[in-house]
Amino acid sequence: MEVSGIASKDKELYINEQIRAREVMVIGPHGEQLGVKPIKDALTLANYAGFDLVLISPNANPQVCKIMDYNKYKYESKKRQKENIKKQRESNLDIKEYRLSVTIDKHDFDTRVRNSSKYLEKGHKIKVSIRFKGRELAHPELGKEVLLRFAKEVEDIAIMDGQPKLEGKFMTMMLIPNKEK
Repeated sequence: MEVSGIASKDKELYINEQIRAREVMVIGPHGEQLGVKPIKDALTLANYAGFDLVLISPNANPQVCKIMDYNKYKYESKKRQKENIKKQRESNLDIKEYRLSVTIDKHDFDTRVRNSSKYLEKGHKIKVSIRFKGRELAHPELGKEVLLRFAKEVEDIAIMDGQPKLEGKFMTMMLIPNKEK
């Protein structure tokens, strides 16, 4: 027997009178199997227990229904879904990039340090890079000094992931949040 699309719009389960099967396998509120029963008897059992009859497995033969508090079930599933999204967001942390220059001013440097420390405290990784222009490329040690100074400013909340690397006209360094804060 195929189930009509009354509740499938919102991916909700069929409850009580929405169930169109003649006979269903009934599972009690505490997980005990009550056997195969006609739908009217199953609805009577659910009403007597003060719960809803919820169609769990519409493709089984006979279809499986459980006696449970449907609103509590919906609330807990939404709560689990929010928790899973939160965990997924924590695992997919972003990498924020800050670009500096060899001749960066003190105030601009301090602003970038302050902004990056906020991201590091949230658990994000930071990529700090310097682009060398013109003759600055002849003195990469000046860029390395700026990057190391940046790392020193945030050393209480972040650790360096390797030394700064020169790749073409860019020198980059990764900072990872310190777990021991």
